[in-house]
Amino acid sequence: MWEAKTFQELNTRELYDLMNLRVKTFVVEQKRIYQEIDENDLHSIHLFKYKNNQMIAYARIFIENEHVTFGRVVTAKSNRGTGLGSDLIEEVLKVIDKKYPHKEIIIEAQTYVEKFYEKFGFKSIGDVFLFNHTPHIKMFKN
Repeated sequence: MWEAKTFQELNTRELYDLMNLRVKTFVVEQKRIYQEIDENDLHSIHLFKYKNNQMIAYARIFIENEHVTFGRVVTAKSNRGTGLGSDLIEEVLKVIDKKYPHKEIIIEAQTYVEKFYEKFGFKSIGDVFLFNHTPHIKMFKN
């Protein structure tokens, strides 16, 4: 079952698990040194799923300027290739539709998942840019 919670609603175990999954993937696995935890966490809706007491998928959703965005989209290594990532994005879009109806969605996606987001109706805008030493592309969905 998917859970969506504000930062204040997270319990300490959930907070630990989401930070652990994010750092394990975006810092250690991708060999990127950067400040993974930021102030956006404080104002985000944290969407996640557990299986066998392990957090297996996560994303955060928040308002940025006049649009809504999401990021830190991750599935646990042990669950990749199962369709869980698609399920996660579908759930992200449901939460956005419920909490922020009619808001434009703009994301900054790692370039290797650009085609993945296109399957959900996202379109690329602008040029590729480096964010935390990784190529990204800005994408939007109305």
